[in-house]
Amino acid sequence: MSKRSNRVVVVTGASAGVGRAVAREFGRHGASVGLIARDKDRLETARREIEDLGGRALALPTDVADADQVERAARQVEEQWGPMDVWINNAMTTIFAPVSEIRPDEFKRATEVTYLGCVYGTMAALKRMLPRDRGAIVQVGSALAYRSIPLQAPYCGAKHAIVGFTDSLRCELIHNRSKVHLTVVHLPAMNTPQFSWCRTRLPRHPQPVPPIFEPEVAARAIYYAAGQRRREIFVGAPTVTAIYGQDIAPAFADRYLGARGYASQQTSQPVAPDRPDNLFHPVPGDYAARGIFTQQAKSFSLQSWLDLHRSPLAAAAAALLSAGIFLWRRHA
Repeated sequence: MSKRSNRVVVVTGASAGVGRAVAREFGRHGASVGLIARDKDRLETARREIEDLGGRALALPTDVADADQVERAARQVEEQWGPMDVWINNAMTTIFAPVSEIRPDEFKRATEVTYLGCVYGTMAALKRMLPRDRGAIVQVGSALAYRSIPLQAPYCGAKHAIVGFTDSLRCELIHNRSKVHLTVVHLPAMNTPQFSWCRTRLPRHPQPVPPIFEPEVAARAIYYAAGQRRREIFVGAPTVTAIYGQDIAPAFADRYLGARGYASQQTSQPVAPDRPDNLFHPVPGDYAARGIFTQQAKSFSLQSWLDLHRSPLAAAAAALLSAGIFLWRRHA
């Protein structure tokens, strides 16, 4: 993807967290970004940020759990700027609690936003991309799409479902020889506001399982994925470890997380009894990309950097090897 892409991009969950960081990243590269989320005020703030960075933005207050609203937002983007090039499904919500303490309506809502929101976004994008035979759809996945953890069953289940849905759709695109590209970017623990506004029944404040990364690490990988033909991208060494560890020793992971997964997802601070949450309604406030764990969060992942630069690194390694062989033969 060029430095000034001028691409038309849609990002769901764009008002905060990873979605906000992704929208900024595309704006920094001159894209026109349709911003989908529920909170109007944060969408307007995100719009101004993108314009200050040199891009264009359109605030589209939308609940992704409503297919009609998602379709309307997609139509507005194309009416404003023309054909979309990239659609990024990132919106999510969750509830931190044991399964036995989650109500059916809560489980349904988390699934509708995190999983069906992805399905509805993909369908809205395909409706426009398939006839043109071009475009890219990026699903924001998670290490938890392969290795579930306790206390987050709605989120883990939804992320698993996204992988199943995406793999099925990818086969259909291959069958039809479609040039629409579908990819998933799997993330590690991220420092986003979700831990300050997700619904929780834990005794202490929720936290991402360390090690934690800043959302800009994810944004760089998602921006990269939108311009490549990769099937999946794993961000951060913990993601790689979790996914391949699940293949190698799933029973060990079950026992390990059963013993340690509760404490690792909570700080030492109690949860305020009047804490608002965003499960059914947006939480007002000046939230942005980063959450409250910046002191612990890493702003760089060596694994991710090497992965995103593997082609030039491979070329450089091949050149060095060739030069070494030439010199060896010359002096042999």
